[in-house]
Amino acid sequence: MLTQKACLAIVVQACHWAYNAAIMALPPLTIFNVLLAATPLLLVLYLMIGRHWGGEKAGPAGWLAALLIAIFAFGANGQLLVVAFGRALLLSLFVLYIIWMALLLYNVVNEAGAIKVIGQELPGVAPDRPGQALLIAWLFGSFLQGASGFGVPAAVAAPLLVGLGFQANIAVAAALVGHAWAVTFGSLGSSFISLIAATGLPGEELASAAALMLAVCCLGCGLAVLWAAGGRAALRRRWVFLLVLSVVMGGMQWALAVAGFWTLAAMGAGLVGLLVGIAEFRYSIFDLGFLRYRGSERRVAARLDWPRLSKALAPYLILVVVIVLGQLAFDKPLNVVKLNLNFPAVMTSFGWETPAGTGRSISLFGHAGALLLYASGLSYLWFHWRGTLQTDHPYRGRVIVRKTVRGSVKSTISVVALVAMALVMEHAGMTQLLANALSQNTGALFPFISPFIGALGAFMTGSNTNSNVVFGQLQLQTANALQLSVAVILAAQTAGGAIGSSFAPAKVVVGCSTVHGADDGQVLKLATLYGLGIITVVGVLAMIFS
Repeated sequence: MLTQKACLAIVVQACHWAYNAAIMALPPLTIFNVLLAATPLLLVLYLMIGRHWGGEKAGPAGWLAALLIAIFAFGANGQLLVVAFGRALLLSLFVLYIIWMALLLYNVVNEAGAIKVIGQELPGVAPDRPGQALLIAWLFGSFLQGASGFGVPAAVAAPLLVGLGFQANIAVAAALVGHAWAVTFGSLGSSFISLIAATGLPGEELASAAALMLAVCCLGCGLAVLWAAGGRAALRRRWVFLLVLSVVMGGMQWALAVAGFWTLAAMGAGLVGLLVGIAEFRYSIFDLGFLRYRGSERRVAARLDWPRLSKALAPYLILVVVIVLGQLAFDKPLNVVKLNLNFPAVMTSFGWETPAGTGRSISLFGHAGALLLYASGLSYLWFHWRGTLQTDHPYRGRVIVRKTVRGSVKSTISVVALVAMALVMEHAGMTQLLANALSQNTGALFPFISPFIGALGAFMTGSNTNSNVVFGQLQLQTANALQLSVAVILAAQTAGGAIGSSFAPAKVVVGCSTVHGADDGQVLKLATLYGLGIITVVGVLAMIFS
């Protein structure tokens, strides 16, 4: 039986071989070929942003374009396309498990009248709209990302913001970007661990630079949420809160990561930030002298109907408890049964090879979607036991299930098509060609380009983990060739991937799945603008410190 160290060595060697073979196994790196490789992505962006198509229409169009280009320009054959689709189905199911169960939880809560009550009462915890946006999208979302991730924060936080009166598109965009800084060390450190596996470098060598880069992203994500909530007026009102909580959360994540607690770094940072944030909202602990928010008055404690609010928030407390217990106390027993398939090696006519291996593993009982299912069931029982918060219609499970099925159709089509497009591009070598085009002949500009390469991988798959696996070795080899700081370049890679995942089309669909009236294209546009701004700052920092 292979040891963990031996498996890691195999992964590292495979990444090394794949990188060395990349240039020789792809079509010539010409402008025409680069444009061909980028066509499916550009088409999806045009249709979703320019034509206001939903993901359920733009996704299949992009998939069809990827299939045709892969066949006629990149030498893909039938076996390669079948393998790519098989892997795409597994990855889609991994994502859809979350979407379906997040939508189920939303309907369980909404049918009980809890969303309406939260919208009425929660302003008393955070008295202003900027504070409410930061509390839900930035603090609560970051904690959820640390504990679970995989799209759960956006799917849970967005409807809460809508319940507080935020416009649907703004709510989803804020929920997507707000937690993005916690993605690398979130999901119990899965993205950071994948970076270690792809590069073969010890985590101790990478943790500090990555955590510091992500601390800057934490501030950027908070700024984006504030701007979405109210522009300059929101920044003037809550800049002290934003700055202090950025230091608190970024510093806590850095301290835990440097200490070697990679799996707990984001969750610990999010939890501390959430507790400090609630304390500030209740007691104005930052409202001191010259630091007082300009244009605001000292806060007066609001009168809250705490029993009513607590009853409405109980499902989210149940969700947090289920996530923590599921990820920490019952991780091993819940992850015994897994769905996976083995796929053969495939190769294009140019020689680009995707080695044999397993697809995305899905833990039937320990997956984030399963945890959402448990929380949904417990919440349903809670409202049957304690009574609902509405009286105009009966609380029935059949209604909840019917609304969940109906509401998941568009998102299911979108995710399957977009993920299939991404996997066709990856298996045909189109993704690698785009990365090579970004990295070659950049010289001193490569550190600035580095986070955009990370964002490209995450944009296509919706996963920073996948981005680190695909591009981690490329970033390492290029940094060594240009005599740049490897730690800084890889920090830029994973930071770019983390922020890039916030505006990935597949992730946008997850965020929109629980918000009625959200427009996929408009959300994608907003999230992309905020995300690219943060990634640009990361690129500048990488140039300075590499």
